[in-house]
Amino acid sequence: MSRDLAWYANVPHKELTVEKAVQNWIRFEGDRFRFPGGGTMFPNGADAYIDDIGKLINLKDGSIRTAIDTGCGVASWGAYLLSRNILAISFAPRDTHEAQVQFALERGVPALIGVIASKRLPYPSRAFDMAHCSRCLIPWGEYDGTYLIEVDRVLRPGGYWILSGPPIHWRKYWKGWERTKEDLNAEQTKIEKVARSLCWKKFVEKDDIAIWQKPYNHLQCKELRKTSKNPPMCPAQDPDRAWYTEIETCLTSLPEVSSEEKVAGGQLEKWPKRLHAIPPRISRGTVNGVTSDTFNKDSQLWKRRVSYYKTVNNQLGQPGRYRNLLDMNAYLGGFAANLVDDPVWVMNIVPAEAKVKTLGVIYERGLIGTYQSWCEAMSTYPRTYDLIHADSVFTLYKDRCEMEDILLEMDRILRPEGSVIIRDDVDTLIKVKRITDGLNWDSQIVDHEDGPLEREKLLFAVKSYWTAPSIQES
Repeated sequence: MSRDLAWYANVPHKELTVEKAVQNWIRFEGDRFRFPGGGTMFPNGADAYIDDIGKLINLKDGSIRTAIDTGCGVASWGAYLLSRNILAISFAPRDTHEAQVQFALERGVPALIGVIASKRLPYPSRAFDMAHCSRCLIPWGEYDGTYLIEVDRVLRPGGYWILSGPPIHWRKYWKGWERTKEDLNAEQTKIEKVARSLCWKKFVEKDDIAIWQKPYNHLQCKELRKTSKNPPMCPAQDPDRAWYTEIETCLTSLPEVSSEEKVAGGQLEKWPKRLHAIPPRISRGTVNGVTSDTFNKDSQLWKRRVSYYKTVNNQLGQPGRYRNLLDMNAYLGGFAANLVDDPVWVMNIVPAEAKVKTLGVIYERGLIGTYQSWCEAMSTYPRTYDLIHADSVFTLYKDRCEMEDILLEMDRILRPEGSVIIRDDVDTLIKVKRITDGLNWDSQIVDHEDGPLEREKLLFAVKSYWTAPSIQES
């Protein structure tokens, strides 16, 4: 429905309306839920809370575009950042709060089911301009700082980590939190120690909010490692590998720089210039086989393709028809880049099996996404995407996993009356159509945008709204 409303029938879980009743998270009203925008640490609403953050760091000049919210609740922080042109991925586990990520997706906010534990988060290194935890209950100071080390890996050089809730401002809240002063002071001391060991600087602490900043490069940090090796610098490894990859208690090295003033990995343009500028990973030659020329040609290609999509499916250009979009094989993010002016967002997937790992490039463009193998289920709830785009997915997974299994997963996560666009070889699409007909999708195969002589074709489909017949009593 919208940022503020969702149908109860789509997410029939009232637990949060009781558990978080006094915190303004969510209210049940007749046949729908209302989201007032409150949170445990922002009872006056996420908008006012973000304004408070904006008084401490600049949220308006385009330098902050991508963000991650750990333990997001119903994702009100991410929801209210969207109007500020900041795109946040919100993640939370399926826990006693029940379907909090499902609530987020029903509101049209980017979110994934996730937990920070023994495996790396499914994002590349240096992905996010800002990371956030508001009473997310993650023990940041424990286990040798493992979880903060992982936040450091995915945080951009110069990026910010924002913490509110225990133990911040414990002198005011310790009684309400039902913890001792000593316990909370010890927790904050541990967090401060881990942050220093990562070479972060304490940027500011004001009232309920504390902010740390990651260094722009590791020149000084490597000097400090000569006297203190806790945590040590990671040995040579791929910092972007993050699909079933173990978290290591070592500091991910930033790319080398020639002087203190340089930004490791290259300076990013501010948003919106960032979207069409050559991403530093490409200009520095660190993405195998992808050059500036490749990037520019791909940008032009997707401009033409998305324009063609809108002529075949004229609803794609209509505000309100679609909100949550999924690109199953995003490459450089060209599909999403050509939809940024529309009131939609795109979850860009770089398959774990892709030859070239380009998710870092997608983030450098100011877009968001995750790694995923389509031989497995995606970390999302049923019926959470309005449109799914699949470019050469079935060719990629040929002889890897069954076509039927991939299509069943697409059907699971697609809303009733949601749309699908599949690009692939004509022989592959004929097989796909045979299966989608059995799924009650209304589909047609149309010619490539360059004409009927191209072997690659497009399948446009709509998932039918249907329910199983009721069981008649004998």
